[in-house]
Amino acid sequence: MGTANKVPGVSGGVVAYVAGFYEEFIYSFQKLNLKALKLLFNGRFKTFYEYINGRFLSLIILGEVLSYFTVSKGFDILIKNYPILVWSAFFGMILGSIYYISRDYDAWTRKNIMILAIGTAIGVGTSLLDPATDNTNLFFVFFCGMVSISGMTLPGLSGSFILILLGNYVLLLVDSINAFFDTMVAVVQWDFSWWNDPIHMDLLAILGVFLLGSFIGLISLSHLLGWTFKHYRNETNAMIIGFITGSLGVVWPWKKEIYTIDVAGNYMTDASGNPILENYSRYWPDLTTAHTWLAIGLIIAGFLIVYLIDKYGQQANPA
Repeated sequence: MGTANKVPGVSGGVVAYVAGFYEEFIYSFQKLNLKALKLLFNGRFKTFYEYINGRFLSLIILGEVLSYFTVSKGFDILIKNYPILVWSAFFGMILGSIYYISRDYDAWTRKNIMILAIGTAIGVGTSLLDPATDNTNLFFVFFCGMVSISGMTLPGLSGSFILILLGNYVLLLVDSINAFFDTMVAVVQWDFSWWNDPIHMDLLAILGVFLLGSFIGLISLSHLLGWTFKHYRNETNAMIIGFITGSLGVVWPWKKEIYTIDVAGNYMTDASGNPILENYSRYWPDLTTAHTWLAIGLIIAGFLIVYLIDKYGQQANPA
């Protein structure tokens, strides 16, 4: 989930949904409420841990954190050097997700088909928006945290891609996290020179505010989704299938980055010196090249990965 959450266009919620633990994920975060705080402040740590489904949440959070500094860093390199191949694998995984989720959905009423269409339109519309520019205002960073967490809780809506649209993907998921990682390495080496670096400290403050916004957004959205699943289960599932279907436009493998250019014809950069992504230009692949067929093979492989995840989910959570 952590790796998927960091990749623009891919939703970590899809992993939870296909693997069969999505509702447990939502309901567990719902338990982070006033009752949980009361148990914690009263020192009833064991009861608190059991009440919030602590073992499950601990594994989710640990996986998220570890992926940001290990697996997801590898994906950053792969996407930079082999973008079409990586996007192909994710495209296949999302195709597989749509198939397996739709296969088990048996409430295709006229109303739910309309909800599915609305969810698809939202997903497609999101992929067509133009990204904003980098913004370090802490109130805006907090808002980014609340909004981007949707990729973890709403399958099909990519939190990372939303951050690209808001203009803060590089700032929040690259620069600030790298600053935190460098800080941890420096502390281990007993080097505290970063304390006097104002740019470094600003990045750490930005990361802290972003994480706070993400935490509050996660709990708030989990309560909302828990309520909708309880009262409108079929409608919620239809909307989620629509979100995932609409996200196919974001992860279409054959696309080129379009960067913002100033009047002089030079690339405009953000505060970190990175070119500002304006949008993507999608195109149809050349079917006569071996590279294209390798990409198609990875689409099939991505589909099969979801098949294995689905099979594991059925074994772990038999109906």
